[in-house]
Amino acid sequence: MEKQIPLPLLNALKKQKYHLVGNHSAVKRCKWLNESLTKKRSCYKQKFYGIKSHQCIQMSPSLFCCNQQCLFCWRAQKGDLNIKWDEKSVPMQDPPEKIYEGILKAQASILSGYAGNKNLDWKKFGEASTPKHVALSLTGEPTLYESLGDLIKLLHKKGLTTFLVSNGTIPAKLLDLEEEPSQLYISFCASNEENYKRVCRPQNSGTWKRLIETLSLLPSFNCPTVVRMTLVDGYNMKNIDEYAKIIEKASPTYIEAKAYMHVGFSGLRLSYDRMPSYDKIKQFSAELSEKTGYKIIDDSSASRVILLSKKKKPIRFDKS
Repeated sequence: MEKQIPLPLLNALKKQKYHLVGNHSAVKRCKWLNESLTKKRSCYKQKFYGIKSHQCIQMSPSLFCCNQQCLFCWRAQKGDLNIKWDEKSVPMQDPPEKIYEGILKAQASILSGYAGNKNLDWKKFGEASTPKHVALSLTGEPTLYESLGDLIKLLHKKGLTTFLVSNGTIPAKLLDLEEEPSQLYISFCASNEENYKRVCRPQNSGTWKRLIETLSLLPSFNCPTVVRMTLVDGYNMKNIDEYAKIIEKASPTYIEAKAYMHVGFSGLRLSYDRMPSYDKIKQFSAELSEKTGYKIIDDSSASRVILLSKKKKPIRFDKS
């Protein structure tokens, strides 16, 4: 792997507490795993969808690779560390079984560090040893991993639910998945092609057209679908009419309007004040609701996120 991925990048990721798995995957401790185990707080995915924070693995099957260089992304991008690598293809691809075994081992390693924590909730700690959910959302574009559908199928076979987050620029890959995720997220962070190129910085031509194609295909999926909007103050919080027209055609199950958070390598590209306040996210969501007919059905001020839907209540994946 070190012949493919520069050593300074590997060292930087390890310093940021990424647990590398095989040639191209990784697990990282989510903030909300820690909050759940030690402070009795949980993330918005638990509040909205019943996904227990302490039983969730946050991972990526494409740690180093993406065909976009979004300003707001916490991923290390070519140029961030004055080093170069091929960001657009996943090297030496591992089989799903190796990734599955590796992410369980990495999560167990993360949990082992809690045994001496005086604030530990031991009941949750015991439950955490049996993960119930995998969020394929950590970093990178997962559809660049060729066996993504097989990985999702394996995770489901092992009794895990899955949330897949994609930038939607490879619609053919999403349509050709061996098995759909439990819930599919498509990032939609610009209202027109000009702003898309400014905010999402695609590395290939034709990606805006393919994103729009993916959004138009959402009604064909059997799983719940989410249009995920990462909002950056001063960059992509205007032109709500344009957003609304595209969302109307996409007809997702949900819309999540979420503030950009100043974390990871995004701090090299955006200043702290580009994080919208929770009040700004609420105002944006209210205007989007008015234009689309989607109602605000839940929110999380801690994560600065609003959930909109035409459903009265979201589908919950763990009702216990």
